[in-house]
Amino acid sequence: MFSVPEPMLSQNNIKDKKMSTFVGIGLGPIQTGIFLAGAAKGGFDRIVIAEVNEQLKAAVNACHSVTVNIAAADRVYTEVYKNVEVYNPNDPADQEKLIQAAAEASELATALPSVKFYAYCAPWLKAGFALQPERTRFFYTAENNNHAAEELEKAMGVKFPNTYYLNTVIGKMSGVVPASPDRPGLAPDAPNGHLVEEFSTIYISSCPGIENRKVQSLFVKDDLFPFEDAKLYGHNATHYLLATLGKAKGCTTMDEVRAYPELIELARKAFFEESGTALVKKYASLNDELFTEAGFKAYVDGLLVRMTNPFLKDAIDRITRDPERKLSWDDRAIGTMRLIMGQGITPESFAKGARLAALEWADGADVKTKLAELWPQPWGDEHNQLCNLLGF
Repeated sequence: MFSVPEPMLSQNNIKDKKMSTFVGIGLGPIQTGIFLAGAAKGGFDRIVIAEVNEQLKAAVNACHSVTVNIAAADRVYTEVYKNVEVYNPNDPADQEKLIQAAAEASELATALPSVKFYAYCAPWLKAGFALQPERTRFFYTAENNNHAAEELEKAMGVKFPNTYYLNTVIGKMSGVVPASPDRPGLAPDAPNGHLVEEFSTIYISSCPGIENRKVQSLFVKDDLFPFEDAKLYGHNATHYLLATLGKAKGCTTMDEVRAYPELIELARKAFFEESGTALVKKYASLNDELFTEAGFKAYVDGLLVRMTNPFLKDAIDRITRDPERKLSWDDRAIGTMRLIMGQGITPESFAKGARLAALEWADGADVKTKLAELWPQPWGDEHNQLCNLLGF
């Protein structure tokens, strides 16, 4: 077990030093495995979390620390992050503490199920920021939305001149697991634990002064959109393809797919030769290592190992859920095929997974009719090309 040390403050420098504060909103595995971990390793004196689950709040506050299980390639180990305080924004007394923490925070992060939840946290955040309106703040948004930062700024409704809302690209796989002797809970009294993969390279957008951030494992990109495309149309698309293929073989977790090397190779071909070639072609002018043949190959090889990590045991039902969204025009199945076709390449391998997903989703109904209801109209040549590739 690795324990992140508490910042060392003597009685003298406590008086002189302004306490550094990090505020996280939501206490799921993205928050704990990325931002809370990064804040602890960055040396924040206070880590304050807003969480509405009273049981989780009580469990963490009983020990003022959080334990996270980390899946490496060959084992699972734990890290403990200290100086953690949890408050419930629905409790008036707790909300006052969150308002004060927001006022003092230099870095914050949301990790919520959807940007729709910004409406609930914006009022107390705004009240806190108004207490110190000129403070420099970096605010990371970790919701699955390419414009999450803009949505949060809109929800705040007030412009604070030195508060910067930043988008993220998160390629780190994680989940909630029942607490057990070899997968400890988030705290001793918590019923569940967090299991996150060891990989921790998180891209964030840029802003003035961002080089002064303290949260660790965040890497700045001046233009985040190409990396969002690589995540959705590379990582997510291949994850979905491999899970769909594995499900058809009766697999329930991604590590079981390793028993079918032909599926791994089909996914590799799709990832590297189809989406990889298309993405490298589209973004070659960036001169970023990822968008080179060698850089993308390394990305592919690494991710295929990570996706099927036996210590992560990623559930296939989780990956393949919500097929209507994933088969929509711009998402990981059809959107990836469209990107590839747009670069003059035929997405034959991705089409195999999309066909399986569409058949299961249609559940005996006419697939082409259901796709016509899902995809934008009017129906055109691109629609026909896609259906021909899918075999409908």
